[in-house]
Amino acid sequence: MEKIIGLIDAPFTPFHPNGDVNLQPIEAYASMLVKNGLKGVFINGSSGEGYMLTTEERMLLAEKWAVAASAGFKVIVHVGSCCLRESEKLARHAQQIGAWGIGAMAPPFPKIGRVEELVRYCEVIAAAAPELPFYYYHIPAFNGAYLPMISLLEAVDGRIPNFAGIKYTYESLYEYNQCCQYKNGKFDMLHGQDETILPSLAQGGAKGGIGGTTNYNGRELVGIIEAWKRGDVETAREKQNFSQEVINVICRYRGNIVGGKRIMKLMGFDLGPNRVPFRNMTDDEEVAMCRELEKIGFFERCNRF
Repeated sequence: MEKIIGLIDAPFTPFHPNGDVNLQPIEAYASMLVKNGLKGVFINGSSGEGYMLTTEERMLLAEKWAVAASAGFKVIVHVGSCCLRESEKLARHAQQIGAWGIGAMAPPFPKIGRVEELVRYCEVIAAAAPELPFYYYHIPAFNGAYLPMISLLEAVDGRIPNFAGIKYTYESLYEYNQCCQYKNGKFDMLHGQDETILPSLAQGGAKGGIGGTTNYNGRELVGIIEAWKRGDVETAREKQNFSQEVINVICRYRGNIVGGKRIMKLMGFDLGPNRVPFRNMTDDEEVAMCRELEKIGFFERCNRF
């Protein structure tokens, strides 16, 4: 099964001021990501407020991204849901529209507390789109599924034919590395934390990743990988440290989903508000965040349109 090389973006969902999904910006969005070195998108996930979208909205977004994608630009559709039948429906739809792959995080409700429960959940979804690679999205801070990922790989190995790997969004670089080493790298381990791309390259031999700050800081994050490949560790370290400074800023403004989405507006690409219950930034907060970003030289280094 093909492994992803390079960074995949987790895009925000554009909304109109009244909260309706806005499909209009997606074509330009896709072009901007390609221009800045991103290799695809993982849509309708946490950055895209996926669990706050209706099934119909998620399908419309998937269709639009599939059409907007240029040759070689991978569209992976997050199909996780608290309703497994909805996940199956979304998975079948993703295969029908020609998506490159699908993925799912464990549902926030009910809580999954055993590896076998998680395997069964993944198995049903993956079987609904047997022609597509399936990625499990490991983000326990979101859903409380603090389960050992080595145990998951052992359990799915030979049981889920189209299980491609894991989007690993957790702090344990040790476990990430162990998963990378499983059966000499059998599964595709996509690094999911922009804060630690460089150590994942050095320790786990990461080849691909999926990030949220790549929406606006993709040039620098791609630059980490490029510098590492040519043996320029100092440049890679500087870009990683800069990227952490950007993350420090958004953490003071309710994180990537809220603060990061507002950065897109500051860059001239307004994707609208966040959905309730997210608390949107005030105008005063926007001004303050802009000043913090200017102080670290962000706008000279951010993504270009």
